[in-house]
Amino acid sequence: MTLKDKNVAGILALFLGPFGAHRFYLDQVGWGIFYLIFCWFPLVWFIAFIDAIVFFTMSKEAFDSKYNHGKQAQQQQSWGTQPDYNRRRQDQARTAPPQRTPQRAPQRQERAPRREATPGSKAQELKAVGIKKFKDYDYDGAIADFEQALQLAPKDLALHFNIACAYSLNENAEQAFFHLDKAVSLGFTDKQRIKEHDALAFLRIQPGFEEFEQNGFQLTQKLPPPAKDDLLQQLSGDLLEQLNRLGDLREKGLLSEEEFVTQKRKLLG
Repeated sequence: MTLKDKNVAGILALFLGPFGAHRFYLDQVGWGIFYLIFCWFPLVWFIAFIDAIVFFTMSKEAFDSKYNHGKQAQQQQSWGTQPDYNRRRQDQARTAPPQRTPQRAPQRQERAPRREATPGSKAQELKAVGIKKFKDYDYDGAIADFEQALQLAPKDLALHFNIACAYSLNENAEQAFFHLDKAVSLGFTDKQRIKEHDALAFLRIQPGFEEFEQNGFQLTQKLPPPAKDDLLQQLSGDLLEQLNRLGDLREKGLLSEEEFVTQKRKLLG
């Protein structure tokens, strides 16, 4: 005999309860006939609804104890108890000859060839370590790692930008300007980041930053003034032109009054 399920009984009581379907399902034929005879009474419909609620709320142990107790005993008599069944399985396992599984020959594991670190990968490792130190506010340590990485990858524009930020936070404007200039010359195009990055705030308040920005965030190379002897040797042409050029040099402050008079005397013989 199959065991009854409380959910099935509850569903039958809910939808077909007035016709005694749940009682027939539980092998309570007398009650089922009673429900079927008086199915046209509203009270029977109400009782069937109460039965459905009882089945749904009843625990499985209570339901089995009330409706499946005898059937469980019959199944145990026919099949034996679970411990006896497990004991028989264990006895069969002891008496059965052991099955030999074919052993596979051990496979030789070939080691992958060891790759030597390339300068580029070493530079990336140093850059990653430097960025971690930078985030931990260890700017001196970050600068040291960035400098080592730049020796291996001198054209890495990100390295130049990162070390410029570290120098700016250490208030070293000269080195910060230098490495920003390198980053831009190597192709760094995010100029707005230079204007807004918090790490470059110290650099933006420096007197030379405005000129640095106007020059495309690159340093202006100022040539030294030419030597006076070189300027005097450039004097050529007729006497009037030479005197005019000599006067221009005096007005620009490149010749003192004494030097102007001396050179003028030489020109006039």
